[in-house]
Amino acid sequence: MTAAAPLYACIEAGGTKFVAGLVAEPADVRATARFPTTSPDATIAAVLGWFADAVARHGAVRAAGIASFGPLSLDRSAPDWGHITATPKPGWSNTDLAGPVAAALRVPVGFDTDVNGAALAEVRWGAGAGQRIAVYLTIGTGIGGGAVVGGTPLYGLGHPEMGHMRIARHIDDRDFAGVCPFHGDCLEGLASGPAINARWGASLSDLPADHPGHAIIAHYIAQLIVNLQGVMAPGRIMLGGGVMATPGLLDRVRIAATALGGGYFAGDPAQVIVAPGLGERAGLLGALALAMDAAAAASGSG
Repeated sequence: MTAAAPLYACIEAGGTKFVAGLVAEPADVRATARFPTTSPDATIAAVLGWFADAVARHGAVRAAGIASFGPLSLDRSAPDWGHITATPKPGWSNTDLAGPVAAALRVPVGFDTDVNGAALAEVRWGAGAGQRIAVYLTIGTGIGGGAVVGGTPLYGLGHPEMGHMRIARHIDDRDFAGVCPFHGDCLEGLASGPAINARWGASLSDLPADHPGHAIIAHYIAQLIVNLQGVMAPGRIMLGGGVMATPGLLDRVRIAATALGGGYFAGDPAQVIVAPGLGERAGLLGALALAMDAAAAASGSG
């Protein structure tokens, strides 16, 4: 008989909601649940309570993976590994996220940013497949980016903070101060969902099609893209998040990035700048990829 596929506990930890799942493989999701992100104690307790019941119904898990909003401590030798650090999310700074999961489930835990996890999942099972360097960007409540180089998520002293890149102001957007509590008018401060709402009183998708906001936001995202092309030369840049659900925005970004690049960078923009192949599953499957890697490392095969 063929052995049953192992199960993994997967957590997509977002600033608005947590998604928990028991997953065997991308096409085999046994159970999922969503929880609002309230206080750390209440949110983590709710997720772990659900896992206790889910494991009782479906069987034990081999490892857990957490793909989380950040910033995060990712150095396993650091005393605060597994923690959310100095986050703009009220009440969540210095929260130990991996520790309670490891203690409750008693399995190895993989831990990384939500965007690094999504990038890893897209490289393995989605739009980034076959690319040596691929970048996943989320444009939503916040702006973040994760990069996978040679199959491994990229980080150094910390993980990438692509959303906090400094960019040039659009000629028609000089007066808005920006909403980032750390940098004011960085990319996240200018082009995130809250920045759009603070400036124009509505989401980008609710603004009229001829509203100048569409061109302004596309211009800002395009600056990030050409900067990444200049630094990393990724074969695929995948754009996810709620803001990117705005009709026509992906095409506007491609056009703006092509103009800003001036024909200098390799690759067809229609092939390089794409929507995520995994859609809304990218976050949870990112946690799955992290869990699989944690299990492989614990067994000595990774």
